[in-house]
Amino acid sequence: MTDTSDARTEVLARIRSSLGLRDGENSTLPAGETTDIPRNYRRSGDLASGSPELVDLLVDRLEDYDATVRRVADTDDAITDAVASYLAERGHGGDGNTVVAPADVDARWLGSFEDAGGEVLQDSASAPLSVADLDRVDAVVTASFCSVAESGTILLAGPDSGRRATTLVPDHHVVVVKVADIVELLPEAVTRLTDAGLHTSPVTMVAGPSASVDIELVRVQGVHGPRTLDVVLAG
Repeated sequence: MTDTSDARTEVLARIRSSLGLRDGENSTLPAGETTDIPRNYRRSGDLASGSPELVDLLVDRLEDYDATVRRVADTDDAITDAVASYLAERGHGGDGNTVVAPADVDARWLGSFEDAGGEVLQDSASAPLSVADLDRVDAVVTASFCSVAESGTILLAGPDSGRRATTLVPDHHVVVVKVADIVELLPEAVTRLTDAGLHTSPVTMVAGPSASVDIELVRVQGVHGPRTLDVVLAG
């Protein structure tokens, strides 16, 4: 049986040979020289920020992925009512129910839920809940960093989006998306991440509820994350 390291060495040697490189060389450039990587893909969209066309595109994509979207005004009261409504509609309306939220998320968004007798568990990188604790909660409520309309992708990054585990373990995710944070293309989102200094931190990209398709093309939700994704679109 061929040793794995020997096979790797042979593969790399063949690659070098096909590129005209000698043993030990990893580049066709002279030592110390670099070259620019061509970036001919679209790096900015045509739709204006906050435009109805941009918002409609995001909503269309999210709903196509089986997410539920509710448009509200960008006020604390409107967001609070929408969050409470989503939780109630899924049977997580208050008394006896528990949700988890990042410690940095706006606490006012969960005020109505707590007034109804619900319990809010706070989670943070410095004081993380265990996976077992996350598995017992009814839902998770987070903010988002930005969203990509073309692909219907919500980016979760930064403290008010929470740790990755908090948005993957609970079965129901309610996420607040601001209209001002919608971009048309992924490169625009990456630029925002870089400008905010979040490009080197974990980023979770959500496009509808977690789902997979088996060999018979039957779509099953909740395979690798929340079965239900409710989006509060504020603005």
